Amino acid sequence: MDTYQAEQMAVEQIATARQMMAEQLGKVIVGQQEVIEQLFISILAGGHCLITGAPGLAKTLLVRSLAQLFSLKFQRIQFTPDLMPSDIIGTEILQQTDSHRQMIFVKGPIFANIILADEVNRTPPKTQAALLEAMQEHSVTVAGVSYRLDEPFFVFATQNPIEMEGTYPLPEAQLDRFMFNVWIDYLPEDQEVAVVGKTTSQEPQPIVPVFNAQDLKTFHQVVRGVPIAQDVIRYAVRIARASRPGQDNCLDLVNQFVRWGAGLRASQYMVLGAKARALLHGRAYVGFEDIRALAHPVLRHRILLNYKAEAEGLTVEDLIDRLLGMID
Repeated sequence: MDTYQAEQMAVEQIATARQMMAEQLGKVIVGQQEVIEQLFISILAGGHCLITGAPGLAKTLLVRSLAQLFSLKFQRIQFTPDLMPSDIIGTEILQQTDSHRQMIFVKGPIFANIILADEVNRTPPKTQAALLEAMQEHSVTVAGVSYRLDEPFFVFATQNPIEMEGTYPLPEAQLDRFMFNVWIDYLPEDQEVAVVGKTTSQEPQPIVPVFNAQDLKTFHQVVRGVPIAQDVIRYAVRIARASRPGQDNCLDLVNQFVRWGAGLRASQYMVLGAKARALLHGRAYVGFEDIRALAHPVLRHRILLNYKAEAEGLTVEDLIDRLLGMID
């Protein structure tokens, strides 16, 4: 099989996967097509997601449904102010046997394939930090012993944008480990009517698993093998670099309103996500439009505006739009 045939087979494989996933999710989710696509991309690319939205927008249902689609083990952890790292990772306990006592490690809920960290900014920084090693290394360390997590491993963390009291903002180092910050908004009226009618008249249809963990690992390899031109990579790098104040040839807009810009992971995730998006759209190559389509979810949690931007009413979304308009 030559390279062209292999590429075409990969395109058909992912396109079929998208159709099957959309069909199954349609049983329980109405609308939110852009959100669903971004979550599909993160799953296919192997990235973690931060999901931001008001209560009652089916964030938990959506993530649980994705786990069911791929026959993955799902665990939901409710983050609260009194949650401890051991409640996530696990802990050692003393076990008594007939002959002696020994310490054994009891695994916590993080030992699953998909973790839903619900309201992750409700817990103190010490507990938030318990996720850092898991997200980066796919392992946890307890009493000097490292334990590998199940593969594939994803963290989907939710946070509520309107409840500010009692929250602990995520540190930049942890935010940077999320591939996307996906925003979920309220549905249009017609779709909201459809949801209310559907959920109050009948039991939801069960989601039928269509893939397994091994299939997903194969998808990860396929995505990474998608060819991409150097000009497209350079375009992603230029967008990320343009968000950093104090750099050579920095835009006046950025120097004036940005306190902290996007790092190297932003470029990496834009390129990796663009590869997955290209396959989902039936292409075996990455275009500039794939990079632009993912700039907002990749950058919105990596750019920190200063007080001048707040005074001017400038949002991160506005800034990203203006950067995309200036970078060619």
